[in-house]
Amino acid sequence: MKDDKSLLLRAIKLAEEGINKGGGPFGAVITMDGKILAETVNRVVVNSDPTAHAEVLAIREAATALKSRDLKNCILYCSCEPCPMCLGAIYWAGIQKVVYASDRNDAAIAGFSDKYIYDEIILEPSERQVKFVRMDNAGGENVFKIWVKNENRIPY
Repeated sequence: MKDDKSLLLRAIKLAEEGINKGGGPFGAVITMDGKILAETVNRVVVNSDPTAHAEVLAIREAATALKSRDLKNCILYCSCEPCPMCLGAIYWAGIQKVVYASDRNDAAIAGFSDKYIYDEIILEPSERQVKFVRMDNAGGENVFKIWVKNENRIPY
């Protein structure tokens, strides 16, 4: 069974390897019971996918390996404090522990600032820089009514 430090060092090493392959400076490892389920690097540029952060890719791989969306018994090791998008994915996956090296300030110095997003999240949609338009009476609430009535739904 590997310890937190060695697994964090693995995530950092992956980040370095990712840079050499044209990716961003981020790496992630997910374990369960000390066994590595996933290890990934940032592939935003390589995949032309703004969501291809190392943490999100690792969550996808681990969920596939476990055939479950519930990663509550997993630990995420990442080279840097997760961004707001990755933070959301961590909570949705149910991960209970995250071990990281650099923080958001270190990332900002290297050109990866998430302050704008953190600042925007707390605002009402109408106050955000990105224009959010809610259209009332469009029927969107009907989907939730169908969901609630669906006896075969799988809650998450």
